[in-house]
Amino acid sequence: MPGGRLTQQERQQIALGLADGLPYAEIARRLDRPTSTITREVMRNGGPTTYRADLAHRATERRTHQRRQATPGGPQTPPQPHGRDAEAVRAYEEVFTTVLMQSGLSNKMMSRVLVCLYTTDSGSLTAAELVRRLQVSPASISKAITFLEGQGLVRRERDERRRERYIVDDDVWYQSMMASARSTAQLVETARQGVGVLGPDTPAAARLESIARFLDFVNEGITRAAEQAREVLYTKAETASGDAVEPDADRP
Repeated sequence: MPGGRLTQQERQQIALGLADGLPYAEIARRLDRPTSTITREVMRNGGPTTYRADLAHRATERRTHQRRQATPGGPQTPPQPHGRDAEAVRAYEEVFTTVLMQSGLSNKMMSRVLVCLYTTDSGSLTAAELVRRLQVSPASISKAITFLEGQGLVRRERDERRRERYIVDDDVWYQSMMASARSTAQLVETARQGVGVLGPDTPAAARLESIARFLDFVNEGITRAAEQAREVLYTKAETASGDAVEPDADRP
């Protein structure tokens, strides 16, 4: 299996494969490359719908040039814990950032901050730590955190040194989905207000009622599923963990 960086010809083959609707695994097989290499290449260069071989090749050359320039005098990549491959972690973070953006978190900085928190073993970082890791301004971090907190995707707390830390944990996605559910419920209520304004027997009112019914039905299902998942995945896990350390009353 060949190693090294993808060539421009290989990138053209990737673009052709995507245009033909081939899965990443099949494109990888034809190029004799790991599937992860193809996935990473596509996701860091716009995703399957907008990938272009020429732009991807130029972007890779530009990133390589920037890394070479930054190496002599710039900050060094911190060593990774648990023997992780620093380059593989960096590439994965790029892929994760792209996926979050395609999933609706359209701002790249906000996605980068969230990925940085998710891929940190502690699940929490200070603003100063985020600035150092992402090499951006404190203002950029503050703006991203404000948005993410508003969406329920991060929370704040102060550590023993009174520093503000930004945290992601098991409950974050539940809280985020609940925040989204509340926004959807407000949209449902607004749509139904329009029914009264436009007249219940008009086509416009019927359209709004249809929207309200659909969103209300879906929102109820999502809310119920989120609550069940939280109970099953987290509450029971905590109980099992607690049981593991409980002394056995039957033992002498």
